[in-house]
Amino acid sequence: MEIHDPNLHLKLIEMCDCYLETNFKTQIQKMATAAIGDIDEDSCKYLALTIMYALTEKAQKLTYKSKKGQVTVTIKEDGDKTSVKAPSAEVFNRIISIMRTILHLEEDNASMPLSLGLRSGQVDIQVKVERGDNKEALRFKFPDLG
Repeated sequence: MEIHDPNLHLKLIEMCDCYLETNFKTQIQKMATAAIGDIDEDSCKYLALTIMYALTEKAQKLTYKSKKGQVTVTIKEDGDKTSVKAPSAEVFNRIISIMRTILHLEEDNASMPLSLGLRSGQVDIQVKVERGDNKEALRFKFPDLG
């Protein structure tokens, strides 16, 4: 059983805030190909960068998937899907764990809203986790930001 950790939520918000003025796509590329240092730090940073990238692109969805160890990350906007350089399986697994811990999601398949307070205001994102045979997914559904 994962225990709710408000510090992880705060860390995610701080990471989003920290990288607010950066080129998200470039930083995602660097994170995905860099050697893993601190797994918690790297996972939280990658998660923050992909969320912020999806928000700035006015995406409807951000999806992380792992199927038989193959990790993919996609952003869906206006019917188009864009692939983002995926993290290692180790970082992916920690990202899933971070979101399950923040939202206190224990079931294999669960959904819950996530609120992120950012400099420019607050955004509420619907988060869904799914776990099955040799596959796992984390999906973010963003509000219509017009």
